Amino acid sequence: MSILLMIILVSVAGGVLSVLAAAFVALKAKAAWVPILISYAIGALLGAVFLEVLPHALQLSSSLEAMSATVLVGILLFFILEKLVLWRHHHGKVGEVHEGQGNQGHDHGRSGLMIMIGDTFHNFVDGILIAAAFLVDVRLGFVTAIAIIAHEIPQEVGDFLILMHSGYTKQQALLFNLLSSMATLAGALGAYFALGLVQHWVPTILGLAAASMIYVAVADLIPSLHRRTELQATWQQIGLIGLGVSSIWLAGELADRI
Repeated sequence: MSILLMIILVSVAGGVLSVLAAAFVALKAKAAWVPILISYAIGALLGAVFLEVLPHALQLSSSLEAMSATVLVGILLFFILEKLVLWRHHHGKVGEVHEGQGNQGHDHGRSGLMIMIGDTFHNFVDGILIAAAFLVDVRLGFVTAIAIIAHEIPQEVGDFLILMHSGYTKQQALLFNLLSSMATLAGALGAYFALGLVQHWVPTILGLAAASMIYVAVADLIPSLHRRTELQATWQQIGLIGLGVSSIWLAGELADRI
């Protein structure tokens, strides 16, 4: 099987599977399942970074210092981008309060549209990361895809809830999320043909991929686990994070034997 065909199949399957899994959780399962998915996603992200992505990036990089700087710049960049999104969201909410006089109903699709635009861009970047990883090593491509799918599921659950709160039906929420997931394929195809001409960009892209995974896990997902401080919940979270790390290790071991 060619690298291009594997990239296409993984991009399409990954996007569809993450949306369908999120739809099942958001529309059918209990809300208590979401923290379980988040704990596993954290482990999968950190496992992918420190067991696969960073080691490959360091091997390909001509300078350890340059790669460390790339990861540092990437983390700071994602921090700035998230600050801009938060500022934009806060500014919009203030305007809506004055205009709508504190209406607590749905917002006629405004927040749903914004979340879809942001999610489409995010999926496009995920496609670039998947293609870049496959161009380096098939094993790295598969484990990167697993990590992306794992952290996409809890995010997609949130997207479903926001869309429905914004006034969309369940069917519309599913359709829009499926269409948004196709941006993963677009990003992967674009990256495949572009990266074929600029292979020297691959270490930098992998460094930025590692930075994005670290930032999402540490800044966005881990703080949500601290809302449950009871001992039983803590042990459950630790176990599921370990399961996420172990799944990445196991995926890498199985890929070596294929």
